[in-house]
Amino acid sequence: MDSHSSTGSEKFSERRNNELASMIEIGKALTSSLELHAVLEMIMKQVDRLIKPKAWSLLLVDEVSSELSFEIVVSPVAEQLKGNTLKPGEGIAGWVAMHGVPLLIPDVSEDPRFATHFDRQLSFKTRSIIAVPLKIHERVIGVIELINSYDELMFDDDDKSILMAIADFAAIALVNARNFTYINELVVIDDLTGLYNSRHFGQLIESEFLRAQRYQTELSLVFLDLDHLKGINDLHGHLVGSRMLSELGALIGRNIRNCDRAARYGGDEFVIILPQTGKQQSLSMAVKLLDLMRATKFLSDDNQEIQLTASFGVATYPRDGDSKTELIRAADIAMYAAKEAGRNCVKGY
Repeated sequence: MDSHSSTGSEKFSERRNNELASMIEIGKALTSSLELHAVLEMIMKQVDRLIKPKAWSLLLVDEVSSELSFEIVVSPVAEQLKGNTLKPGEGIAGWVAMHGVPLLIPDVSEDPRFATHFDRQLSFKTRSIIAVPLKIHERVIGVIELINSYDELMFDDDDKSILMAIADFAAIALVNARNFTYINELVVIDDLTGLYNSRHFGQLIESEFLRAQRYQTELSLVFLDLDHLKGINDLHGHLVGSRMLSELGALIGRNIRNCDRAARYGGDEFVIILPQTGKQQSLSMAVKLLDLMRATKFLSDDNQEIQLTASFGVATYPRDGDSKTELIRAADIAMYAAKEAGRNCVKGY
């Protein structure tokens, strides 16, 4: 065997060993973590090790709009790409997502499917692209796209084969992580209202109260009890009553801040945790929510309008209670004061 053959054989053997080592690392990641980004980043690290693209991205398909969003981007222009989306069929990645087949394009300047506006917008010169779909049961859930800049070697069929194998692992990781998240949510989410359940509320108020104590910040609770739900059940039936609770839960969820936490406390009673929020701000938030309830058209199954209101009680740490139990009790007392005042109003402790 001449020296050239020997060198070529050694390089082939080295690449095969690297491929095997990478697949083992990916397999370990799939069994050691269910945190989505941790798994995906580890998988893409192996892509970088084996193929060494100038830039790469992992895009996920939105189940409603079918648009592709950049989930992970490693590129000299990564920050400009984050937050961008591709319409169905747009660009190489959009085409791959729509058709569910991989593409290897040695020179994008000769392919009309390439979306040139990204290069113009980002002052980046793309030469070669590999894009492969992430598929589960023939359904495309994302795309991995690798890019080489114009001054680098083009991708080849070996690169595409490696990426297709890795994409299979990435698709499994995605589904596992999503299922894990969904199962965890079932444990803490009230299935009727979509808000947290009362059991998880206990954990939330515990952690938020300890944080308020540690950092000496205010913490407010808003309790609300739906007015006259029994009358709605008697007049329109329990299914309509349940739907009112569901629609109210959605209304609350849409109209609180990202840092706030809302839960169904039990029956027709709800509670909202407002971190770093004083009494006046919490009262204003409760009044706004009550006004939204009054302004919202809730309908029975035969399209009769149902007027939903609630009795609200507000309490704030530390002024209304020095412990978690005292704060809950104060908000509850304020809510009952609202009921005694004729319902459909907000009372502070």
